[in-house]
Amino acid sequence: MIFPLEELIEYDSNMYEITCAAVRRSFQLSMLRDPEIDDGDSKMVSLAAQQVFTKEVEFRMEA
Repeated sequence: MIFPLEELIEYDSNMYEITCAAVRRSFQLSMLRDPEIDDGDSKMVSLAAQQVFTKEVEFRMEA
């Protein structure tokens, strides 16, 4: 899996929020030892970013 550059380029909302969501999701995946990571091809940050950009994982920022 590669980093979702197309989605990153087309993203028109708050870049800080989406970055924080991807970082947090990456941390969650590392703690959960997600099976998608164990296949050897996936990188944690790329998978997390893909999940956030494709809305497979929803996020919200709390103040």
